[in-house]
Parts: sequence; C-alpha cells; structure tokens
Amino acid sequence: MRRREFITLLAGLAAARPLAARAQQPDRIRLIGVLMGFGESAPAAQSWIAAFRDQLTKLGWTEGSNLRIELRWSTSDAVRLGTFAKELVNLRPDAIFGQTTPVIGALAHETQKIPIVFALVSDPIGSGFATSLADPGGNITGFTGNDPTIGGKWMELLKEIAPRTVRVALLSNPATAAPAQFYMPSIQATASSFAVEVSATPVHSRDEIEGVIAGLSRNPGSGLIVMPDPFMATSHELIIALAAQYHVPTIYNEPSHAESGGLISYGTNFLELFRQAAGYIDRILKGVKPGDLPIELPTKYELVINVKSAKALGLTIPESIHSLADKVIE
Repeated sequence: MRRREFITLLAGLAAARPLAARAQQPDRIRLIGVLMGFGESAPAAQSWIAAFRDQLTKLGWTEGSNLRIELRWSTSDAVRLGTFAKELVNLRPDAIFGQTTPVIGALAHETQKIPIVFALVSDPIGSGFATSLADPGGNITGFTGNDPTIGGKWMELLKEIAPRTVRVALLSNPATAAPAQFYMPSIQATASSFAVEVSATPVHSRDEIEGVIAGLSRNPGSGLIVMPDPFMATSHELIIALAAQYHVPTIYNEPSHAESGGLISYGTNFLELFRQAAGYIDRILKGVKPGDLPIELPTKYELVINVKSAKALGLTIPESIHSLADKVIE
C-alpha cells in the first residue's frame, strides 16, 4: 500500500508540474489593432500615435514583449478605410483603437464584439456608436474631440479677432466630417448675436477648396471656420496658404494649424486624448468591458494665436484674446 501510495503521489506531482510551470509563464502577447484616419505623412498624426505608444509603455505594455500593435494608416478614401477595417478585425485583436467618425463607422460595420476605443469622434451618440455617454453599453467607447458648444466659441473668436466679419463660411467635407447639425446650433446662436450670416460650404476634393476661399475674398467682411474633419486636417497646409493668399480670416480646430501659419485655432489637445485612449486600452486588456467605460468629453481646450499671420492680414490681436492664449506664435 505504501509503495502504491508513493507512486500515486509522484504521478500527481508530475501532473501538477506542467500546470504550475504554465502558471508561472508570462502572459501571452496581446494584439492591438490601430486604424488612423490620416495618411502616414501627416506630422501631427505621427506625434499622436507616438503619444499613444508612449503611454502604453508607461502602463507596462512593451511592444515585442507583451504587446503587438498592427497599425494601418488611412485617408478620407472610404474604400481603403473599409479594407483596412476588415483586415484588422480579421486579425482578431484583443482591442482596436481608432480615431475620427469615418474610422469608427468602418470598424463598427465589421464587428460588434471586439472592444473599440476611439478618439476625435464628435458625436458618438448621433453616429450610433453608443447609447449614452455615461453608459455606452456596447463594444465601443472613447474620447470625443469636441463639445458641440465649441462652435459658438469659434464664431466668437473669429469675430473678435476680425471685427469687420459679417459673413462666415463653414468649410467641411460631408463624407468625412461630423453632421453639420452637431455644431450648428451653437454657431448660429453666436452668429445671430453678432449679426453675422452663416453658410455651410461643402467641398469634396482639394481642387474645390481654392474656389471657395477665392469666392470669399471677393466679398469684403467674409471669414472662414474650418470644421473638425479628417479631410480638412490633411488639407490644412493648402487651406492655410490659400487663406493667406486671399486674405480671408480663418479659425481652425487643431492647435497645430495655427502653429503652422494659420491665423488662430481653438480646440482639444489631441496628444492628451491619445494618451487617455491608451489608458482605456490598458483597462480593457486587464478585463474591463468597453461598455462599462464612460465616453469622456474634453476637459481642456487650447487657444493658439499666430501674430505674424494676423499682421499679414492687417489685423491687430485684441488684448482680450491675447491674454487668454495658451500659445502665441510671434
């Protein structure tokens, strides 16, 4: 009996040993898909994804060790976007990170199961990505690019820096921008208080942009708001150059656009949004369901003024704006 008991004990230990060894092995490498709504050549987008990766590293996720990232760069091309979305979903990643409304729309079309974290989506409820901000309830959550009331602030700042403005065009590509009605109520309310006429001005290609800006220049007192839109972002250098050439006061959504020569910008710190998104990815990889993570609104906006561009347009920066600026480009 003792011999048989001893043999049984040895067998039990031998069987348990592989289980213990497996328990001591490091966790499997996690796979994250990333789908960017910008081309790889966009410097700002490169800095955003670098911030995302850096934050993941700070949270303990190291590429090549316990993490693998499959990154795809897209543009406003809907066909290419859909192809990349399907490609990433077919890899069956543990989570997917994407930014802009078209990107998340393409991903949502491909999966209702894989967790998706977004940034720079203006209206996630109106776009059908979630049932509520506090309780998204599905497989999608993240960080919105702007609050709808920011539209009124764009109008106010443009009117203050260019007081002779009596009409303002809203430049966007309907195929890639958030629905106009998301920002329009706040824009229209503020415009009415200043007796400024507002008109939506859609474009569908870069070739159409110059015609719009040239047309504004022929009507004294015209200004331009460049709406949040991946297409506008990838065309920002052209827009900045044309606005300067035709002397049209223009306000932008992205801080980097004023830094690149635009007159003035007011919008979210995108680098911070990408860092926050990495935090949500970290929590999901650790077991939290995306539907339990609330969709967060921006908590801070940045105002950037380009004094050189203002002088070229014959404008003087009011002290009321200068004192509020987070950054002034001399």
